[in-house]
Amino acid sequence: MNAAPALSIILPALNEAAGIVAALEALAPLRAEGVEVIVIDGGSTDRSVGLAAPLADRVLTAPRGRGSQMNAGAAVARGGVLLFLHADTRLPQGAARFIAQAVGGGRHWGRFDVRIEGSSAWLPLVAAMMNRRSRLTGIATGDQAMFVSRAAFTAAGGFADIPLMEDIDLSRRLLRIGRPACLAARVTTSGQRWEAQGVWRTILRMWWLRLRFFFGADPRRLAVDYGYTPRES
Repeated sequence: MNAAPALSIILPALNEAAGIVAALEALAPLRAEGVEVIVIDGGSTDRSVGLAAPLADRVLTAPRGRGSQMNAGAAVARGGVLLFLHADTRLPQGAARFIAQAVGGGRHWGRFDVRIEGSSAWLPLVAAMMNRRSRLTGIATGDQAMFVSRAAFTAAGGFADIPLMEDIDLSRRLLRIGRPACLAARVTTSGQRWEAQGVWRTILRMWWLRLRFFFGADPRRLAVDYGYTPRES
């Protein structure tokens, strides 16, 4: 068996046929360097699984929901560091090196700054606000490509099986272990959801949902309010 990779990238997917090939092709240089790429499908009804299979080290299925899908990926990943990447997010050049430097320097987990791609002139400001807030609070979101050592991920208990806010919930538990490495290198993520629903409307909606979450609201109720369709039991 080949030596275990230093880094495993875990990409949850659900009906991503339109973009999964581009997402995985962008990771091809990292695979060539020995980074493991795992796609965890949540029950796609399109061609996502078939399209992903030739471009990833493993493609598996798991119950729908980013938390449960990413936990399933972490369970089979061989890397000492886990990077959780959304299908609509692209890593910067040198991402694996930046992560290795952060973890080698004593950080247990971290995230990248984010740039939001789109036509709205407001999106750079939204990204700047996200990055600034994350530095102040130590809370990371999935759009920022969270990474964590396997030991810290295990100690924190992994992602909660909740339909929304799984990234914020894990960040709060990881903060008990240490502050995140807030890398200035930027991932690029799609601004489609901001533009489709209105940039400021989306911001206010997410702030309101997060405020309710911090005060103990049920994530299942928040997910319904967000527009998430609960998975079938």
